[in-house]
Amino acid sequence: MSGISRFEQSPTLMNYFTPDFLEFFKELAANNHKEWFDENRTRYKKEVKDPFTHFVGDLIGHIHGSYEPELVVEPKDVIFRINRDIRFAKDKTPYKTNVSALISPKGRKAADYPALYIELSPEHLGIYGGCYMLKPAQVKAMRQHMANHLEQFQALNSDSDFRKYYPDGIVGESQKRVDKDVAEAAQQEPILFQKQFYYSHAADAELIPTDALLITVLDHYEAAFNMMQFLRDGWAAK
Repeated sequence: MSGISRFEQSPTLMNYFTPDFLEFFKELAANNHKEWFDENRTRYKKEVKDPFTHFVGDLIGHIHGSYEPELVVEPKDVIFRINRDIRFAKDKTPYKTNVSALISPKGRKAADYPALYIELSPEHLGIYGGCYMLKPAQVKAMRQHMANHLEQFQALNSDSDFRKYYPDGIVGESQKRVDKDVAEAAQQEPILFQKQFYYSHAADAELIPTDALLITVLDHYEAAFNMMQFLRDGWAAK
């Protein structure tokens, strides 16, 4: 882990998943219908659902113990269902081909709250954080927060440890205009034109069935902790 590690207890190296985790989702992608899933439901529970619940539980425990004592949640509070919401979707396949969780004290339902988001699939180990689904009033509040603390934000975004794990820094979709009260700051820092403020890293999926999985995610979480707290302060100012 990074040299500034604050985790009170070193993670136990263990394999949460077997290689069949990746194979299950590869097969599901080619057979994404209820009949196949029902035939493989026991396999799903053994190779995907139960190991992911165990992994997320350990991840929560380490974060709670060393960084966020307010993170008093269970895996069921943060893990997304594998079933897709197809009510308004053109793609009617019923199942996601990944597992994911949104880890914060507010759980998976608070999509606007700065959190750790993880996604495991045959394509990648996705590690994300920041603000992705802010409402317009929240975007304004976040921009004002950044404008009021511009030097602090820029220092966090250029921090060497943060950029080691998230080379692109803060990214997101931009707008052409901002309110007058943050326009000057936006000229100094174009990120203020964004309406999303998130960071991400896609690691090799081959890490998933190895004992490096937990420590990899914790390293990324730790490197982004100060940035996440800054964004949470901006979120609270809405």
